[in-house]
Amino acid sequence: MENLRLDDFTRYKFLSGIKASPLGQYIGFVLHQMDVEENKYLSNIYIYDLKNKIPIKLTSLDEERSFMWKDENTLLFPSIRNKKDKERKERGEAFTTYYEICLKGGEANKAYEVPLNVTNLDILDEQRLLLTAVYDHNYPNLDGLTNEEKEKALKKVKENKDYEILDEIPFWLNGQGFINKKRNRLYIYDIKENKTVAITDEYSDVSSYKLNKEKTKAVIIASTYTDKMEKKSDIYIYDIANNNLKNISMETQFMYSSANFLGDKIIFTGHDSKSYGINENPNFYTINIDGSNVKKISKDFDFSIWNSVGSDCRYGGSQSMKIDGQYLYFVTTEWNSTFINRIDINGKIEKVSNGKGSIDGFDVLDNNIHFIGLRGLKLQELYSLDNGEEKQLTHFNDWVLEEKKVSIPERLSFTVEDNIIIEGWVLKPVDYKESEKYPAIFDIHGGPKTAYGEVFFHEMQYWANEGYVVFFCNPRGSDGRGNQFADIRGKYGTIDYDDLMKFTDIVLEKYPCIDKDRVGVTGGSYGGFMTNWIIGHTNRFKAAASQRSISNWISKFATTDIGYYFVDDQNSATPWSSYEKLWFHSPMKYADKVTTPTLFIHSEEDYRCWLPEGIQMFTSLKYHGVESRLCMFKGESHELSRSGKPKHRIKRLEEITNWFNEHLK
Repeated sequence: MENLRLDDFTRYKFLSGIKASPLGQYIGFVLHQMDVEENKYLSNIYIYDLKNKIPIKLTSLDEERSFMWKDENTLLFPSIRNKKDKERKERGEAFTTYYEICLKGGEANKAYEVPLNVTNLDILDEQRLLLTAVYDHNYPNLDGLTNEEKEKALKKVKENKDYEILDEIPFWLNGQGFINKKRNRLYIYDIKENKTVAITDEYSDVSSYKLNKEKTKAVIIASTYTDKMEKKSDIYIYDIANNNLKNISMETQFMYSSANFLGDKIIFTGHDSKSYGINENPNFYTINIDGSNVKKISKDFDFSIWNSVGSDCRYGGSQSMKIDGQYLYFVTTEWNSTFINRIDINGKIEKVSNGKGSIDGFDVLDNNIHFIGLRGLKLQELYSLDNGEEKQLTHFNDWVLEEKKVSIPERLSFTVEDNIIIEGWVLKPVDYKESEKYPAIFDIHGGPKTAYGEVFFHEMQYWANEGYVVFFCNPRGSDGRGNQFADIRGKYGTIDYDDLMKFTDIVLEKYPCIDKDRVGVTGGSYGGFMTNWIIGHTNRFKAAASQRSISNWISKFATTDIGYYFVDDQNSATPWSSYEKLWFHSPMKYADKVTTPTLFIHSEEDYRCWLPEGIQMFTSLKYHGVESRLCMFKGESHELSRSGKPKHRIKRLEEITNWFNEHLK
């Protein structure tokens, strides 16, 4: 067995976009891998043949990141496959070209081109598509223009990219850049006529839509705003035949998170934010299609309905909710794992999967379930689930556990006030010897409403291979334990800090192999905030690496994509209602107390925790004479450690590891 290397993650395979074929003979998915030399990800569509039990690669241009089933033997996918189309995109022209490929052989053929930048698509019939696409108020209407007129209009679009005009918030979004006056809009596209008809208005942003079985109606969730987006949304029914859009929202302000057709009703999820704020766990409701008789059907339900279990070994997304027969299937995060569940129209919830780990996406057809998951310390693979029994179908990443040394997480829990259990884990060095003393790294997750589990985390396993003890936990504020456990609004840096410090105390007590004078701390996002907070409140850690952090809640409020509502919600204050409270919870306030050598990692296009958050803390430490270093990554977002460019991800892990090696070894 070999030691895990820093750049081994560039050899991992990542799965996403799982979809069963209409008759269930095949499972489609996208396989991603890294090309370090070209500094990019290669993505291709695969199917798993359930009869012959083999995965089959369908595309090979390395740029196919999504698809849909047209019929049992045909896939439809968006792609740019020629030089001319690439040039058109570079000029700023809005269009999406779809190709279809037959499972029985042959090349991919062009199906149609939609004159919009499509984000999601469904086939209504042979002539019409229902789709969402990005609508830009500043993009010219090219309908009816000659080629010369189009060229002139697109040239102006390119010239206008030299500046941005902002007149609403949020004006940018992490991972997307500037979004001022851009909306995800619902359209019907007529293929033969090559015409689009907008269904929603120019100020409504559609977050999701679902068709009924007959494809005669769609249920839509959208938020409509000018000037300032509020944290609320509306639910609509669109009658396709009559071209009628009806708002069926409840009278009270509500955050709708999903909606679909179940039987003769609509089942939806959401919350009113009144009890636990914007991170409140949702409930399940039903409503008649005409908007009458709203009924809450979930009882004593207190889990998030998404996967919060962290890992740095994913790329791409998959669905985590699906109607099949008389049930809505969905995932929950519970303690350190995610599970598949289902609910019927009466609110009866059944847990369908029991295995520990992470469900990264699933599909279900006629009660046959397939999912992409992280099981044990295995990386992502495709699995089937039959009456609670899981079976691994693919083996893209088996080589990791066959060839590389890994450390098995050792669970370590403790209680705080009110007998609340805090769950954590310790990874020993892979070549652990009882007689030796080891340096250690405390790794704090983001969120804060996410959770650590026992799944594979590359950076932690790498550090364990480098001779470190690695420890991590889920303090109050984490997901998987209900609303009360997750609710630390107005308490950032208090009870969560106490939990983290108590966990550190217990780890050092239970693991005397750790050299107490050689312990470091790191974390990203909320974990970066907490790293900044920790170094201002204790000098017990001999080195720190603060990643994509928060240092000043006042600046975060007015500069980041979610700041103006997230800061108010999570800190129970704005710069005008209580400047002092925001400053009290800001790590920068305590920067003059810091003595810990600290590395800062930040991305220049991180609009969630913007670059000035790292710069302010770095400058503060330098001003006070503390050894510090700032590493900025150009062209990267908040997702650097999870989906950043391969060379940047290597450099990031090198920077952090070298910093700890220098100060802890």
